[in-house]
Amino acid sequence: MKIQLEMGAGLNQIRAYAPGQVTVNQTIYTRSLIVTPQRVIADWPPLAFAELDETHFEILAGLRPEVVILGTGARLRFPKPASLRALVEVNVGVEVMDTGAACRTYNILMGDGRRVAAALLMIEG
Repeated sequence: MKIQLEMGAGLNQIRAYAPGQVTVNQTIYTRSLIVTPQRVIADWPPLAFAELDETHFEILAGLRPEVVILGTGARLRFPKPASLRALVEVNVGVEVMDTGAACRTYNILMGDGRRVAAALLMIEG
């Protein structure tokens, strides 16, 4: 699905998403990634929801966002509460949704000037 939003220049915007890919600005990513307004981490390790563990959320906690939007693929799935401990310890909110909804929500929060991070698992093909 293509997303048409015009926001501040120089910020990372999610332009489109489809099974197996997310487009940030003009770059297409085919692996799980983290997107913040200023940074893209293209090699976020979990390739599937079942691989998520505490170490993956420690990476996010180190970015110090206000909120993390976790996109869990084609359907909504919740991670084990214990795996979110690193975010809870630094008072970072977490919202869990399917990856398509996470892409749209990231753009809205980023456009509002929020310190948001989208942690996106690929939508299954």
